[in-house]
Amino acid sequence: GLSVPDSDMLINISEALETPVHILLGETVIEPEADDIKAISEKLTIINCQLAQRKETNRKILHWLFILLCAGIILVFALLIKMDSPYLLWNYNNPETAILGVAFHAFEWLFVRLAPLILIGGIIGALSTRKKA
Repeated sequence: GLSVPDSDMLINISEALETPVHILLGETVIEPEADDIKAISEKLTIINCQLAQRKETNRKILHWLFILLCAGIILVFALLIKMDSPYLLWNYNNPETAILGVAFHAFEWLFVRLAPLILIGGIIGALSTRKKA
């Protein structure tokens, strides 16, 4: 069979002769040419630009989603104020009307308590995702 030299001995011989190990083994190492390195560098630059562009696009989308969330909450608040809790005047003798009235009241009750917190979160989100100067 093929004998393989001891790696420690090979390193010692390499140091003694001041010759790289791959030359002692008769291997030729192909150094990457400057053109190859330049091409890789250009590709990495393109990828970096694409990633930066994608990050900026995601930031813009998130920013506008926060703004739409705030606008939606304000719109629903305005509608609830304009409607002035109409379920208070409904006839609750009809079971369907009673169920609808209770659902409407439950929505209004939860919305009035949770919407301000969500609105504050939306404003903070919109401010934190705006374009930095």
